[in-house]
Amino acid sequence: MKIGELAAASATPIETIRYYEREQLLPAPARTQGNFRTYEAQHLDRLLFIRHCRGLDMSLDEVRQLLRVKDGPAEDCGDVNALIDAHIGHVSTRIRELRALEKSLRQLRRQCSGAQDTDHCGILVELAAAAQEGAPAERTRTHLR
Repeated sequence: MKIGELAAASATPIETIRYYEREQLLPAPARTQGNFRTYEAQHLDRLLFIRHCRGLDMSLDEVRQLLRVKDGPAEDCGDVNALIDAHIGHVSTRIRELRALEKSLRQLRRQCSGAQDTDHCGILVELAAAAQEGAPAERTRTHLR
């Protein structure tokens, strides 16, 4: 199949497919004499696997590790278990961060109880004051998507 067909079959933008090829997550496809990429069913299966992992918020490095183990069927899956355990930890941390963000936003929302002119909008006043105090505290992220 051509790249457009692969894109349609996997609901993946063409640029994303090319990106996964550059990142060597997808093997380079064969080329026709006209230099068109031709993909096989194995490309679609691998792309669907990658997309599913990305849907689980796994980083490209995590996906790469899973593919490495998947490509060696005699490998021990202990590394996969450890990777998933670590990913669960990242997700739990992110959930805590999002809950703290929600709490901050709710507190901010309480600063403005109704419609009034923007000079007296509690939210805008609070945001401006916080901006004057400096950049928000940087969160320590242990997991990048």
